[in-house]
Amino acid sequence: MPVIVVGADTPQGRAIVPALTPTSGEVRLFVSDPAVAGELRTVGKVAVGDISDGTHVGGAAIGAFCAVVIAAAAHDDRERHFASSPRLVFSQWADGLKDAAVSRIIFVAGAADAAISDKLAMAAPEFVVVPADRAPADVAAEVSGLEQAQKIS
Repeated sequence: MPVIVVGADTPQGRAIVPALTPTSGEVRLFVSDPAVAGELRTVGKVAVGDISDGTHVGGAAIGAFCAVVIAAAAHDDRERHFASSPRLVFSQWADGLKDAAVSRIIFVAGAADAAISDKLAMAAPEFVVVPADRAPADVAAEVSGLEQAQKIS
């Protein structure tokens, strides 16, 4: 089923994408950096936009069953025009993913971000947090397993 990785241009996103590619059918990658987009086009469909704009994220997610959202994309030094804090970025993601009718959200986040993900948790019928404070390969393996699962809630 189609999956979108929001923040595919983060270190965690770059570790997760190859774990999804062989088994997930269509893989979409949402990034902010056009240079990174060029690198990732061989892996999946790439959308370039403002990570803090829910309409950009939601538009790229239309038709996707699962969204893997990387909390680190709300914290790094990329430019954000619509939301100035991680909580507001997560809220934008929630609005966009809900509008896109995504069925499953896998939120890769630390404990502090997981604690402020209430709106994101309500944006899809299935929601799970994958702790980000582990080895990238371990996080990628867990995300891949969850993305392939019949049901996660």
